Amino acid sequence: MPQVLRVALDTPLRRLFDYLPPAPAGAVPLPAVGTRVRVPFGRQRLVGLVLATADSSEVPPGKLKPILEVLDARPVLDSSAIELLTWAAQYYHHPIGEVLAAALPRPLRFGAPAAEVEERWVATDAGAEAAAAGEPRRAPKQRALLSLLLERGGAPAATLDERLSSWREAARALLARGLIASTEIGIEPPAFPEPRLRAPGPPLLPEQSEAVKAVVSGLGRFVAYVLHGITGSGKTEVYLRLIERVLEQGRRALVLVPEIGLTPQLLGRFRERFDAPMAVLHSALTDSERLAAWREAWSGRARIVLGTRSVVFAPVPDLGLIVVDEEHDASYKQHEGGFHYSARDLAVVRARHAAVPVVLGSATPALETLHNVAAGRYAHLPLPRRAAEAQPPRLALLDLRTSAVRSGIATPAVLAIERHLAGDGQVLVFLNRRGYAPTLLCTACGWIAPCRECDARLTVHLAAGRLRCHHCGADAPLPARCLQCGFAVKPVGQGTERIEETLAALFPGVSIARLDRDVVRRRGDLEEVMRRMSSGEARILVGTQMVTKGHDFPNVTLVVVLNADHGLFSTDFRASERLAQTIVQVAGRAGRGAKPGEVLIQTEFPEHPLLQSLLAEGYDGFARTALREREQAAWPPFSRLAAVRDSATSAQAALGFLTDARSIAQRPPRGVRLLGPVPAAMAKRAGRYHAQLLIESGERTRLHEFLDAWLPEVDSLKSARRVRWSLDVDPIELF
Repeated sequence: MPQVLRVALDTPLRRLFDYLPPAPAGAVPLPAVGTRVRVPFGRQRLVGLVLATADSSEVPPGKLKPILEVLDARPVLDSSAIELLTWAAQYYHHPIGEVLAAALPRPLRFGAPAAEVEERWVATDAGAEAAAAGEPRRAPKQRALLSLLLERGGAPAATLDERLSSWREAARALLARGLIASTEIGIEPPAFPEPRLRAPGPPLLPEQSEAVKAVVSGLGRFVAYVLHGITGSGKTEVYLRLIERVLEQGRRALVLVPEIGLTPQLLGRFRERFDAPMAVLHSALTDSERLAAWREAWSGRARIVLGTRSVVFAPVPDLGLIVVDEEHDASYKQHEGGFHYSARDLAVVRARHAAVPVVLGSATPALETLHNVAAGRYAHLPLPRRAAEAQPPRLALLDLRTSAVRSGIATPAVLAIERHLAGDGQVLVFLNRRGYAPTLLCTACGWIAPCRECDARLTVHLAAGRLRCHHCGADAPLPARCLQCGFAVKPVGQGTERIEETLAALFPGVSIARLDRDVVRRRGDLEEVMRRMSSGEARILVGTQMVTKGHDFPNVTLVVVLNADHGLFSTDFRASERLAQTIVQVAGRAGRGAKPGEVLIQTEFPEHPLLQSLLAEGYDGFARTALREREQAAWPPFSRLAAVRDSATSAQAALGFLTDARSIAQRPPRGVRLLGPVPAAMAKRAGRYHAQLLIESGERTRLHEFLDAWLPEVDSLKSARRVRWSLDVDPIELF
């Protein structure tokens, strides 16, 4: 019997599919593992990846079908990539075909060439005969195109775009008559000279030098390093020095960042330092741009590959180093879709498989990361001082119970802003809530504008004159009167838009910039805000979480944190960690230049242990306390969690499926607990009802053994057909 090819397809089925080699057997070599093939699948023709070969199949010989087409001359995924993706499919208990699809740009999943090609058009013999006879007589555009192709002996599409307008329609007509033909020719990427430094870096502090020395000594083997540096301590400079050494060895670097659109300065510093080709991959790219960047990486032309979450799967030949910047950031966890992976954790696994060091950098490392340091699994590289002799900012709490407040800003904060502006400093005001106000209230009947699709209130966007839901995207006009009783309505609470309005009234003539998702909608919007701040044109910046991510404003001397109490009393055990990280990160924007920095944190609970711990001992002290509390409560990292989440058109169906799933595990193995099911904190979202079931164990092995045995039975439940459900291993959001 001919050899059988085992193919992974982008389907929710947790298995591979067996196919015969392309017919006629033996006419072409068997496609290598990691090669894309086009195969019949029911009535469809799908693109899949060859993952293995076998001498036999459980499918009866008469039902095995041959592969229709081999799409690649060489694999699009090498053995190390397949090893990583197979591990991810097993660890996250997700169908291998969908995992592999996540590693490839969309055009490749539908059969686009892996190598760069040029579309070229030529006249056929029939076309030459027709042109000699003066054809086509009544179609001047077709005749002009045919003549041009005959004169030049063919032409690439780019040339035709320049020479003939609207030639595609004429080409379709000529192609249908067999007078011209198109082909795709592989393009060899131009050679690039060896990477070189454009400019040397600044002198390093002793602790930066020690960090560079430690990682360089580990090049060529796996070690996980935690570069734990306070904000402004020069972590990026350490990354640059390490990448410089990797490039000198003829190898390549992979760099993960939380959000590429929010870190233009990081990318700019890489390009200022290195004269070397780079590939940048992130979700804001078009399909064609993403494919072009992937090709740069796959071909080996790119020496530095940089991007957001999914770049962890990018092909990087001769990989020498992986860097994960701001490793604590929640955006490294994929929340959408069914494949809920952690790019940070997969970066560590990839480094282990590739036998290269991985550097996890942060001023506020995740508690799981610090636990790995304490357990000796990760090496700790501290950077306790700011670079360029800048001093850490001074933090203070503003008690909202004893201060007058105007539209969310306390009087002492207003006076501090006035003082810093007079001293020629810039001010950053942080509020993690966009829009004008979170609520539209009727003062007569108490009506609050609700979202009809979610258990949430609509947010007021005054400038746009709209009410918007930040959960499902619902949008409605902003009413002048209550829709229930006809009385006047008013916005209640503050968002960044309202804070900007308040500051403009308090400080007339002072230029104010805002940074949130409502402002940054198109390419160039973020860069414009950055330009206004860097040039000093804007004196005050109002922003959401976006302002905490890697931006460097040397002239910002004051940071005001509004509504710091959000997260102090959450039911989610990670809420305090996220709040501490946010406060420390946004506070770190102050005093990064020559002038000292000040941070004011507004709160109604100044005695709260979290805030007191941050002020007295910094993030390190908070982390020690938080880890002790986690251990006492047996929460991660001292236990392992998985969450089964579902949504349905009714609350009964959502809870019913999870109840059925739990009933299968009437007696879970020792050391495994099932908690729930319960409705989600926001039970109704985007018109669907959501619920979840938690699986907890003190041992990772026990948890995964249970999931391996349990999930196939869950898949077969009849109630599973009435819901959308997914499994999230190591969830970072529970409620």
